Amino acid sequence: MNPGDRLHTATLTTGREPRSVRRARRRAAAQVLVRARRDRQHADQERQTAERAEQNGRRFLPRSGEHGPAALRTPIRFRVPRHQDTSRVWGGAYPFLAEGGLGADGVFVGRDLHSGSSFVFDPWVLYARGLITAPNMVVAGIVGAGKSALAKSLYLRSLAFGRKVYIACDPKGEHTPIAEAVGGKAIALGPGMGARLNPLDEGHRPAGIDDDSWAGQVTARRRTLVGALAESMLGRTLAPVEHTALDIALGDAVRTSSTPVLPQVVDHLLTPDHSPDDDRRRLAEDGRHLAHALRRLVRGDLAGMFDGPSTVAFDPTLPMLSLDLSRVAENAGALGVLMTCASAWLEAALTDPDGGQRWVVYDEAWRLMSHPALLRRMDAHWRLARHYGIANMLVFHRLSDLDTVGDAGSAQRSLAAALLANAETRVIYRQETDQLEAATQALGLTGTETTLLPTLGLGQGLWRIRNRSFLVQAQLHPAEARLFETGTKASGESSREFKNSGG
Repeated sequence: MNPGDRLHTATLTTGREPRSVRRARRRAAAQVLVRARRDRQHADQERQTAERAEQNGRRFLPRSGEHGPAALRTPIRFRVPRHQDTSRVWGGAYPFLAEGGLGADGVFVGRDLHSGSSFVFDPWVLYARGLITAPNMVVAGIVGAGKSALAKSLYLRSLAFGRKVYIACDPKGEHTPIAEAVGGKAIALGPGMGARLNPLDEGHRPAGIDDDSWAGQVTARRRTLVGALAESMLGRTLAPVEHTALDIALGDAVRTSSTPVLPQVVDHLLTPDHSPDDDRRRLAEDGRHLAHALRRLVRGDLAGMFDGPSTVAFDPTLPMLSLDLSRVAENAGALGVLMTCASAWLEAALTDPDGGQRWVVYDEAWRLMSHPALLRRMDAHWRLARHYGIANMLVFHRLSDLDTVGDAGSAQRSLAAALLANAETRVIYRQETDQLEAATQALGLTGTETTLLPTLGLGQGLWRIRNRSFLVQAQLHPAEARLFETGTKASGESSREFKNSGG
């Protein structure tokens, strides 16, 4: 009997396969599984090897395209020229780009309406960073647009940074409450007022200056001031013989008095202390018109303000000093003379290089520009602002006010244009439609900026800082709003400008 027959017979006898058969079957099944797993691993390895070979052999298209006659290339290299255009065109091509801002160093002004971020401004910081070449600025806007509140908030918040504030012209007296609130001083000038300024005072003497240099500066300042006053009163420039008569009269007044005043200069013009008699008579004749013009300051309708020793002293330690000229605001001639004398009184302090960083604010500047002598003094202060650490701020209603200064092509018109040119920070509040052309020409505005001006809301201003543009919503703290409201009530204007919410 063969083995197969024996296996079949054993199965029929016992009813189950022998143990050896079951083991052999399990071994055969395990071997099949091992071979299958090896086959799969071998197939995976071959597939991965093929993929790596394909990847290593793959060729990418070069940046300039494939080479060869079938690459559909021209023999001339294809070049795209660089496109250049004006910022006005790019502003239309990319309308959703916003300015990066001026940084976080400086005084908080409000909210940038383009980017939604805070807008911070400081002329001294921008000058130190080279973003502007002069710290002067102009602010223009119609009545009630918020320009006055902006000026007040700028210099008020600067006090916390150690800056000082001089209000060189306050025709409405609205800066007086602010000066008193911060521990400063407001000097009210006008007929019948107690304050009196002697424009021939030596003024504040800077530290470290020797006697000879100081005497020369005082003499030059007195000579310039009296000449400017005479030109303002006469309405013309002085003749050479009048310059001589004025020099001699001023010298005699200084020599005969330790505290020279304007009445002494007038007396020496009328009766020169000079010999021989022929020269005395000739000097009296040469300076006759000059003497009668200056006499108005000491015995005419302007008497009592500049005809004696000063009753107030300049204190350089005060945080703020304001010259309140509201009593003579309606008298244009008196205002010009008053501003000339007052600015000369402040000049010694302003020209002190060690005086620190100071704001000098000229409010209602359109009143001042009609006086050539005063305009020349303002221009000199603006040109030397960087040297003395001064930031001048000129506040007026319309940019077209500059076109009313003097005749076309005159030196006075050129000086007014120079004030704007030396101010690289221009803040324009809402303008009427008839003023858009003047604003565009004066500032070089784009079409978008020009159409924006009549639509500006309360407290919204277009800031042009050199070649950069910002749309800013100024914001006030409630305490500032109440303080500014007091000032506007005192000046007889609207009692509210805009709240801290930006409205």
